[in-house]
Formats: sequence, C-alpha cells, structure tokens
Amino acid sequence: MADSTAPADNAAPAPKPDVKAKAELPKGKPNPMWKYMGFGENFRPKLPSRNWLIFLSITGSFTAAVVYDKREKKRVQRKWCKLVEHIAKEPLDPRYMPRKLTVFLEGPPADGLRSAQDHFKEYVKPILVASGLDWEFIQGRKEGDIRAELAEKIRKQRTPIEQQEEVDTIMDVRRKSGIQEFQGPAGDIVIGRHTWKEYVRGLHEGWLGPISEPPKPAEEKAPEEVKLQDLTPEAPSISTLDSLTGDSESPTSDDPSKPPSEAEPPKESEKKEDDDKPKKPPQPSPFISTLAYPSAPTPPELPTELSPSAPISFPHILGFLNTPRRLYRFLNRREVADQIGRETAAIILCNYRPYHSTSVAETPSSFTADDNASPTSSDLPESETTPAIPQTAEQQSALFEEEKEWHKSARVRVEGEPERTWLEPVVLDSRIASRMRRSELSPEDEARARKIVVPEIEVEGWIKGGIRSLGKSAIGYFAPKEKAPVYVEDEE
Repeated sequence: MADSTAPADNAAPAPKPDVKAKAELPKGKPNPMWKYMGFGENFRPKLPSRNWLIFLSITGSFTAAVVYDKREKKRVQRKWCKLVEHIAKEPLDPRYMPRKLTVFLEGPPADGLRSAQDHFKEYVKPILVASGLDWEFIQGRKEGDIRAELAEKIRKQRTPIEQQEEVDTIMDVRRKSGIQEFQGPAGDIVIGRHTWKEYVRGLHEGWLGPISEPPKPAEEKAPEEVKLQDLTPEAPSISTLDSLTGDSESPTSDDPSKPPSEAEPPKESEKKEDDDKPKKPPQPSPFISTLAYPSAPTPPELPTELSPSAPISFPHILGFLNTPRRLYRFLNRREVADQIGRETAAIILCNYRPYHSTSVAETPSSFTADDNASPTSSDLPESETTPAIPQTAEQQSALFEEEKEWHKSARVRVEGEPERTWLEPVVLDSRIASRMRRSELSPEDEARARKIVVPEIEVEGWIKGGIRSLGKSAIGYFAPKEKAPVYVEDEE
C-alpha cells in the first residue's frame, strides 16, 4: 500500500517568487514650495500627455501668429501716421474752409454696407485721424447708388447758383460771411473695385450728361399684350349694364339696404406700418449711356484737372470652401495695412500724377469674358449683352483682381434689367480720362517713410506693457534718489 503522503508525480509545481521583479524606488518628499503656492502637499510637476502637447502646440502657434500679425499691423500703421501727422499741426486760414476728402463706400456683392464700413474703420481711418483732415461719406447700399449720388453732386456743381431750386443754407451763410471754399485739389478715396467702377461711371455721367433729366421715351406696349387685347372682346360699358338691368344708380354708390357698419373698415395697422417706414426715392436711371460719350458736348465747366483719386483695395471673399484663403489673409493683415496706408498717405499728402493710358498689355474684359461662357448670359439676346472691351487703361484695370472673388450671385443677369455697372466693362472718354489724376507718393516721401522707426513701446500689447510699467516702477522705487542740494546763506 502506497504512502498517501507521498507527492504525486503529475502534481503542478508550486509558483516560485519572481526574483527579477524590480523593486520600486522610494519616492522622495515633494518640494514644500508647491504646498505654499496652493497646489497641495502631494503635487509633482510632470510633462503633459501626447494629446495635450498636440493641442497646446496648435493653439499656441495660432495665437502667436495672430499676436505677431496684430503687432506688426499696428507698427505699419504707426509709420504711415507719423508720415502725415505734421499736416495736423499746420495753421489754418480763417477766411477759407479746410480741405475735405470724400470717401466712397458701398456694400460689396452679396454682402452689406457694414463690411465696407469696418474695412474703412480698420485700415483707412487711423491715417486720416492722424492727418487731422476732414472727410465726408458718399455711401451706397446697392448697385448704382454711388453712381447716382456722384453724378447728382457734379450736376449741382455745374448748375449756377441762381438756377438752383434748393438753396443750401450753410453755403449761403458762408458766402455772406466772406468765407471761401478750399482752393485746391481735395481728393477722393474709393474703396473696392465695385465702388471704383461706379465712381468712373458717375464721373462720366455727371460731366458729359445733361444737367436736367432727359425726357423719358413713351412706354410701348409689348407685342404679346397688344395681341391679347385684340383677341379679347371688349367688355360692355357700365351705362349699358345699367340700362339692361334698369338700375339708374352707379355701381359705386352705396347700397342703402346695407348698414354702414357692414362696410369693411380700413386696416389701420397696415396704414401705420406704411407711414412709419420712410420711403426712399427710387434710384434714377443714368442720364447718358456709355455709347453716347463721343457725341456728348464738352461742358464749359469741365476743369483742366479733376480731383485726385485713390482706389483702395478691398479683399472680400465669401464661401465655406474659401476658408483656407480667408484664414491666410486673416494672419497677413499687415500686408493689407501697409498697402492701404501707402495709398491713403499719398492722397493726404496731395501727390498725384495722370493715369497711364496703357497699364497692362493684355487683360481680360471684366465680367463679359467669363459671362459669355455662362448659360445665364448666352440665353440673352445680342442687344442686351455688352461686347468685350479690353481693359488696358489704368482706370480700367485698377483693382481688377477683386472681380474674380465676387460671389457668383453677382454674375446673374436677368432679361430686361437696368444697367449693371458691376458687370459691364469700364468705358472711358478721352476728355474725362485725361483729366483724372492718381495719387502717388513722391520719392522724397518714400525716403522719409523708410527712415521712420516705430519704437516697441508704441506697438506692444497690454500684457507686455503692464510688465514693462511694473518693472519701471520697481526700478524707480529701489533706485537711490538724488537729494536736492541745500543752499545755506552765508552769515556776514
């Protein structure tokens, strides 16, 4: 009989202790500094995880790019402000009105006027404020407003004072007081390609068109309406119906059987709403077409030089798919500020030259080249499509690259619509184009601008500025103060 206490041959061996297991190193006590800083007794600093490192690197890089661009944009604007700030210190003659610039603003295609106002406030206004010059706005909310207002302004200038219907009270008081208008070129700031096309169209309409509105041609009935009227029989007159029915009263007379209370009362709410809304006068149609420029007589009031103008770029692009391009522009606003600051400083310093007759050898013909291939323009008759006109002059090609970024809804043409200034090519007349002037910095001003150095204290943010002011105050507090000398009178 086998011994029951003997170990079995097939029994599993007992687990052996892991000799190679690494003994945990004893953790040292944390630095008591963290406890007194409020992080707790067991706080141990360590590196963030991989996901946190990715997040912090992306957000930190983007924030650094935004802060750097904002600081450099402020530096560039301060440079152009210092170039023109001496004009604000010049004395004014009390017998003459000061120089006043005209700013033309209009809402871009598929957007409102607010975006154009923000663009002016961010890039143009700081330079104007530093110069101390006055300016006035000519604003438009839809296509054609700038053209109509500028043409009307020029027509008022051409009209003699005796023939003006509306007398300007302010101008009358100035005239009686012996205060004369500013003698010299004022300057026009035109923001955006869409506004520039209407500006050029308004100049031609105001100077070449008639002063009074031409008579409108009699509205001819459409041939379809004439055919329908011929086919439909004439309805019997009211007197015939009355004679047949035997009623002698007119149909408009009130029925005595019906009480006056049953009559439908006028809707007061609709009347109040109509009265509260101010009715804007309709936009007048152009007094002269582009085809009538050569045959228009030269007005005797046309000056030898028109007011200098400065087309200001207005990069404006919409659409979700254009987000990368918009993000790139958002991080490079300093380049736009430098370009606009240069153009604004040129119009403020009143340095100008004639426009070049040929700026680019071959340029497309505005929207007409692209629209001819689109179905919306090919469906229109040939009489309503504008022939392609090469945009070779400097006035025609100014800010041309902005048209490619306009929203596609601005390209839609409708049959029978009025003149579309945005879609038509810029048509010039030699009498107006030769008198237009383009603002440009002189070589002396360019050299003076390069020598301007903007100190870091003028462009730093509130964080760096706060640290700088705190350091200065600390240094001033601990620095030894010089004692004022004490003068002792000699006793004689």
